[in-house]
Amino acid sequence: MWKSNPFTIVKKSRITYLHQAKITLNVMPNRIALAIYLFLFMLSATSNYAQMAEESAVDQLFAQWSNTYSPGCAVAVIKDGNIIYKKGYGMADLEHDIPIRPESVFYIGSVSKQFVAACMLLLDEQGKIDLDADVRTYIPEFPDYGYPITIRNLIHHTSGVRDNLTLWELAGRSHLDEIPEEEIFDMICRQKELNFEPGTKYLYSNSCYFLMSIIVKRASGKSLREYADEYIFQPLGMQHSIFQDNNRRMIKNRAFAYGQNPDGSFNSMLMRFDLVGSGGLYSTVEDLFRWDQNFYNNKIGNRGPAFIQDMLTNGRYKDGTEVGYAFALENGHYKGLPTVSHGGALGGYRSFYLRFPEQHFSVVILSNLENFLPEKLAEQVADIYLKDNFVAAPSTAIVKKELPTFITLKPKQLDAVSGLYWNEEGAYSRKVYVRNDTLRYSRGEGNESALLPIDAQHFIMDDTNGEVAIHFQKAEKNQPAQMLFTVGNQEAIISTQYEPYTLDEKALKAIPGHYYSSELDTRYQLGVKEKQLFVKIKNQDWLPLKPIKSDLFTQERIGQFYLDFDKNGNATGFRLQAGRVRNLLFTRL
Repeated sequence: MWKSNPFTIVKKSRITYLHQAKITLNVMPNRIALAIYLFLFMLSATSNYAQMAEESAVDQLFAQWSNTYSPGCAVAVIKDGNIIYKKGYGMADLEHDIPIRPESVFYIGSVSKQFVAACMLLLDEQGKIDLDADVRTYIPEFPDYGYPITIRNLIHHTSGVRDNLTLWELAGRSHLDEIPEEEIFDMICRQKELNFEPGTKYLYSNSCYFLMSIIVKRASGKSLREYADEYIFQPLGMQHSIFQDNNRRMIKNRAFAYGQNPDGSFNSMLMRFDLVGSGGLYSTVEDLFRWDQNFYNNKIGNRGPAFIQDMLTNGRYKDGTEVGYAFALENGHYKGLPTVSHGGALGGYRSFYLRFPEQHFSVVILSNLENFLPEKLAEQVADIYLKDNFVAAPSTAIVKKELPTFITLKPKQLDAVSGLYWNEEGAYSRKVYVRNDTLRYSRGEGNESALLPIDAQHFIMDDTNGEVAIHFQKAEKNQPAQMLFTVGNQEAIISTQYEPYTLDEKALKAIPGHYYSSELDTRYQLGVKEKQLFVKIKNQDWLPLKPIKSDLFTQERIGQFYLDFDKNGNATGFRLQAGRVRNLLFTRL
């Protein structure tokens, strides 16, 4: 009998299997033995050819980084408990001509978070923390915002705590620099407001996982680096994985990170960042294979499969509805198949981990190039190996909905709904205008769609099979005109019409000055140049502010500035909305 599967061409070559078959067949009648031997030969050759074709297809995906002058990535393809393909593309160190190999060590960004979440589950199992306890139980100096914030809120990003890396950048600092743990902790604790009431919304915040690194230390008496090494990395044999909490520590086989210049050349993005929790883990594709396999046969903690089930369970809001985020893992679907995934990005490092649990198939991609897109590439790798597994749509033909009858509107009717619309929640502007007797919906230069009228207020976006509908509501006594953007049966996205605003001489005199945020302990300067408003943070370059309304300006790298004025029309301060940080107060000095 075969001692291993003779049809698996992973560890052994075709010649090895044929040799084993020949020994077995020696005891059979000649004609039968010959027939079986020829069958095995053809089957082995076919399997070997298929494997070579898949590997060649993967190579083609990464061909542009397969050279000695560019950064690149390491890739591991995992199937049924084995790495069936692994390879490095490009260079780990351009200065010393060191290529990327499967054993190269990368900073994996937010892919680190699932290991921190696992530490929380282990500490809970050990009776050292309670996931439903208030964070202030373990960090009493953390502000009291009038609402309890639980560890589960931190895990599932429903805490409302402002993002520490966004705060750091808003303070004029760089994440490439060293960020002292005490300094970033003090900044988090200086925040006077939350982004929202805990448990009511989801907003990704790196502060959550940084705070959990503090909890690990206080609850266990060990640093996150020490705790994760003892309870996760050592049991799983992840010998090349470390939470780098000291940027002076040497890491062998490290791949250094790079950015790409407009002319195609590369610049070093040397990173002194050593905060752990939100990120901080250095690892290899081979070590992450060991972590991947633990989802099928858990070796950490004492709860077996129950630990894994918790890792994969999505959080819940206060009202009981489900949050689309588990223990730093995202449950999703790709081409009809369930997936578990997470990505990471910081500085010049990019990473993505994609698992298809039902197929026991995973892809791990770690890169040292800032503009690398690992998620898209991981899906393309899956396309190669799982092409026969994907669930077909109910019909491969495009099913055309029965669209309403479109009418022709007069130019005056089209002009009535034309204008600029501001979306407060998403902090973006949309332009609706007429061109060649057709209403156009513009997201920006070169990105627009035609709107086909059903009546004077209702339109269907062209080329969306009727899925995107736009309804214009006329202005009322206490309500400006609005645009309601609806996709399918989803809730409408409401944007408010506004008039284009041009800075006048009065505004140019009333706004410039110095503004201070005690929460950032940072000063912003607003100034005027050639009749345009600019903002400057510390010693950084002046950046232009685009006027939306008399009290609202946007800056694409920073956020939205909502100005306050006194009774004489002079600016007294502003509130800054910056993605993962909301309602940050600045007062004029």
